[in-house]
Amino acid sequence: MAGTINKVILIGHLGDEVKMHYFEGGNSIGRFPIATNETYTNKQTGEKITTTEWHNIVVRNKLAEICEKYLSKGDKIYCEGRIKTRQWDAEDGTKRYTTEIHVVDMTFLTTKNETSSTSSSEVKKPIETSNQQAPIQDVEEDDLPF
Repeated sequence: MAGTINKVILIGHLGDEVKMHYFEGGNSIGRFPIATNETYTNKQTGEKITTTEWHNIVVRNKLAEICEKYLSKGDKIYCEGRIKTRQWDAEDGTKRYTTEIHVVDMTFLTTKNETSSTSSSEVKKPIETSNQQAPIQDVEEDDLPF
């Protein structure tokens, strides 16, 4: 392949609220962590083990404002972006590094508001339908369903 590619796709849960920073000129940046999980079975012990990986997400401008408005801790999201590593000098003079995912496309899979409203309506539906009796129909054995 002649070129290179830097593309990340993640599906995970927000680990904290979106933290916003606004700049002069109307630009903004939002930062938040998301967690992805991997589950596997230990071949020697047979026990299931789940590991969690944390990713630092960065969103900019309009996407950042949308995330701040609609997302909260625990929400599940799909995001696409690229990996970027930043370097800076700490107060003690050491060099520090962080790796971030700069997101350019995102889909909200679940939000707390959607989860709580659908779960409460789903709980009510079976209760309402369980009180109704379905009509009994005689079905002949040689009738084909098509």
